[in-house]
Amino acid sequence: MARYRYPVPPSHEITPRELYAQRRRFMKQAAAMLGAAALPGLFPSSALAWRDQVADAESGRFGTDEALTDRETAMSYNNFFEFGTGKEDPRKHAQQLRTDPWSVRIEGEVDRPGVYTLEDILKPHDLEERIYRLRCVEAWSMVIPWVGFPLRNLLQRFEPTSRARFVAFETLHDPEQMPGQRRDILDWPYREGLRLDEAMHPLTLLAVGMYGEVLPNQNGAPLRLVVPWKYGFKSIKSIVAIRLVEEQPVGSWEASQPREYGFYANVNPNVRHPRWHQATERRLGERGRRRTLMFNGYEEQVAALYTGMDLEKHF
Repeated sequence: MARYRYPVPPSHEITPRELYAQRRRFMKQAAAMLGAAALPGLFPSSALAWRDQVADAESGRFGTDEALTDRETAMSYNNFFEFGTGKEDPRKHAQQLRTDPWSVRIEGEVDRPGVYTLEDILKPHDLEERIYRLRCVEAWSMVIPWVGFPLRNLLQRFEPTSRARFVAFETLHDPEQMPGQRRDILDWPYREGLRLDEAMHPLTLLAVGMYGEVLPNQNGAPLRLVVPWKYGFKSIKSIVAIRLVEEQPVGSWEASQPREYGFYANVNPNVRHPRWHQATERRLGERGRRRTLMFNGYEEQVAALYTGMDLEKHF
């Protein structure tokens, strides 16, 4: 497999919280004006509904007071190999992704399997904003305000059976819309998985927005996972299938390079990686490096999930 070069991004200023709050108020007012002025059929009804819900999302009980990563940086510097291996490729190529209509298969060990539209998925849930740290295994990090709802609320709706022990996720597979899938980078479609108790943890989020806006295509629209105590590749994007299973699933990177990518992928500065130094990280928009925290700073909330486990063996 070819090795990829990871470019160093230009330095950007971080976003002051007050400026972000002003932008949220503006977006909310603009969404209300646009919604009122829109002619029937001008926009898909679901798109309008998402924008209104995202703009109206209130702050949740989980979050951080750390300075936010600049919005432009968060939307232009990311990994989404379905659109290319360069950091800017997702933004260049993701605009051809069609996210409306969208549906998600709920299957496996549940009493209510089926194919549900995104509107079905979202309708019962109140959206909230959560400001989470994001730590990439490549040793860079961001702080992002996501908008979404707890994954456990969705799973409970479909009534997992007593045999469900893990949750497997799958990204859309459509090389016409996702040109990176035409290359033999991974065994497509992209797959990831969580233990059921990890999936049911209150911090685990299904996101449909960021920075008070509907999730951009390049960041995983219309529906993505956010697991803040794990390396970013666990937070699978553009989800089309959620499967509850008995056996531990194998993620795409784990299958491709098992020495580098484990099933758990918890942020852990004590576990060495063959390519990237994990004890410190580069926060985009800052000078220098900062110390990486165990479980990305969420140790108090999630350490009990791994009591008695050898975290170097189960990395």
